[in-house]
Amino acid sequence: MTTSRPLPMTVPPQDLPARVRIHEVGARDGLQNEKAVVPTEVKAEFIHRLAASGLTTVEATSFVHPKWVPQLADAEDLFPRLADIEGVALPVLVPNERGLDRALALGARRIAVFGSATETFAARNLNRTVDESLAMFEPVVARAKADKVHVRGYLSMCFGDPWEGPVPVHQVVRVSKALMDLGCDELSLGDTIGVATPGHVQTLLSELNEEGVRTDTIGVHFHDTYGQALSNTLAALQHGVTTVDASAGGLGGCPYAKSATGNLATEDLVWMLEGLGIETGVDLDALTATSVWLAEQLGRPSPSRTVRALSVR
Repeated sequence: MTTSRPLPMTVPPQDLPARVRIHEVGARDGLQNEKAVVPTEVKAEFIHRLAASGLTTVEATSFVHPKWVPQLADAEDLFPRLADIEGVALPVLVPNERGLDRALALGARRIAVFGSATETFAARNLNRTVDESLAMFEPVVARAKADKVHVRGYLSMCFGDPWEGPVPVHQVVRVSKALMDLGCDELSLGDTIGVATPGHVQTLLSELNEEGVRTDTIGVHFHDTYGQALSNTLAALQHGVTTVDASAGGLGGCPYAKSATGNLATEDLVWMLEGLGIETGVDLDALTATSVWLAEQLGRPSPSRTVRALSVR
């Protein structure tokens, strides 16, 4: 941690984790929502800077067909440019066996599949029903695990859906458990349109535990549409969650859900965690400088409040 910045003052409460692993999604989930295609060399530099700031997990890209996510069509070109990064996990998103083949051919050792808790979003995002998407993931996960590749299962629309409205907790639990039963090593619960509130978060986590999904296998992925991402994160930490997804500079949204605004900004998360006395290993000043640099590449200011505050000191 940097010592040049005196704030925030550290006041650690009881019963919170000593350390949190930040799963950085800006280079994938963030950049895939950009209207313009970001040059490959800028993406590579961005990931190198994120790794240098102390982040230990940086989601690198997606091996989805370029027709669906043209912003990440350069995955085969980008991933080899990251080979010199040591000690940092570089997971990639794969939608199906073809995506897995492409990722494994380049030496990826951590992958993620991306499911939905609701039928409408599954149809719009994957052109399948929920159960059909699970069937599609089954051979992907099986092959990955046979090759000793780490698998993350993303689940979208865990708290609300723009077409279906509130999503019943039991519905989310069913699909979550199905993903874990396939063999996923961890589960990321996505608040895709940012409608979760702390009580809802804790209820879902408790229900998952009752159905055998352990807290230490769960990560949380909050969007900040209604300004609730940090309060929801704190609720998850109080439950014992130690993996939190975030996006440098608050980049991102979801190209298939127009009401989905930006992800929780990594800088805002680190500021809160520092104040709580929770270790992350991240140098906030270096991370802020990275987000300022990327904002310059994108031609607009970062939406992160912490980036804005620290960059004018």
